Amino acid sequence: MVIEVKVPRLPESVADATLVTWHKAPGDSVERDENLADLETDKVVLEVPAPQRGVLREIRVEAGSTVTSGQLLAIFEAAADGASAGPAAAAKKPVAVAAAQARATPAAGPPAERNAGKTGPAVRRLAAEQGVDTATLKGSGPQGRIQKSDVVASPVTRPAPVPEPVVAASRSERRVPMTRLRARIAERLVTAQQTAAMLTTFNEVDLSEVMSLRSRYKEAFEKQHGARLGFMGFFIKAAIEALRRYPGVNASIEGQEIVYHDYYDIGVAVSTDRGLVVPVLRDAERLSLPAIEAAITEFGRKARDGTLGMDDLIGGTFTLTNGGVFGSMLSTPILNPPQSGILGMHKIQERPMVVDGQIVVRPMMYLALTYDHRIVDGREAVQFLVAIKETLEDPARLLLGI
Repeated sequence: MVIEVKVPRLPESVADATLVTWHKAPGDSVERDENLADLETDKVVLEVPAPQRGVLREIRVEAGSTVTSGQLLAIFEAAADGASAGPAAAAKKPVAVAAAQARATPAAGPPAERNAGKTGPAVRRLAAEQGVDTATLKGSGPQGRIQKSDVVASPVTRPAPVPEPVVAASRSERRVPMTRLRARIAERLVTAQQTAAMLTTFNEVDLSEVMSLRSRYKEAFEKQHGARLGFMGFFIKAAIEALRRYPGVNASIEGQEIVYHDYYDIGVAVSTDRGLVVPVLRDAERLSLPAIEAAITEFGRKARDGTLGMDDLIGGTFTLTNGGVFGSMLSTPILNPPQSGILGMHKIQERPMVVDGQIVVRPMMYLALTYDHRIVDGREAVQFLVAIKETLEDPARLLLGI
């Protein structure tokens, strides 16, 4: 049975996609749901699964082409029930392919003619030293094979190779097209710079108490909840408390109106080989710390495997990004439109601090809040960041709600 393989239905916000690569070639046998090709949209990579077990017969769209929902990609032949896809592929080779192979195979002649010009490594080396072109020789060996004596006796020579001049190291360049994801990232960052009045305020936080909690309970936490106790859960909880006090940081602008969100969909920036993606933790205020940590772990796995769906990336009212995992000490993160705030986390580093008149070593992190000054005033932004700092330096506030 012949089946048309078409582009899956794309999300409403996505007009088209790019066919990045084919994982199968015409004539290959394929199992049901095995990935045939990758389609890249502005946000995610979608797989095109095999509809059944069978053979990929014909590819209609080349890699690198732009495609739309429902467009024909390939012709697929399903294997008969109980039949093996592998032998079927070999037995049912397309006539066009067989003809092309027949044209590409030179006609067989007498053995002496077929093997004329064949040389071994020693003969080739001698010919190179003597400046002899073996293509002009007629071999005297078995089946027309060229011997050393043929090279020595040959009057036909070619000019000895002239040594190439020594040149400086190559100054090469490579030009590659942007992936759709990289182009989309670039577009959104430029839009944010051009449309929002971005300003960044900084503070620093002493993570002694958070690190002490992790040290005491991380093994029991992981054993009971099956998730690693990281830092991001504490930061998300602290951010939600601060957003409740300063709702402007959780708002967005639509036309001439400010939209205040009474829910907290927190985006967590994740770096992948393809670029930065921001999966969204929906209704994060309703989640426990273990649930948040488990969700973040799952986001990381999906990002590495390239299985994040469009629903994972749409929306978000506030974003956290952690450059500290790469060693960043300080940065000014760019807003994720249309959000009005983004919190930048950085590397934890032990530094000498003055506490109660004494110099002590504490694990410190710089925090950066970039905000849209059209919605959020400087005083509100500073107080928001101070609220996060106070919560993290005394995590008991999360239990007491103060």
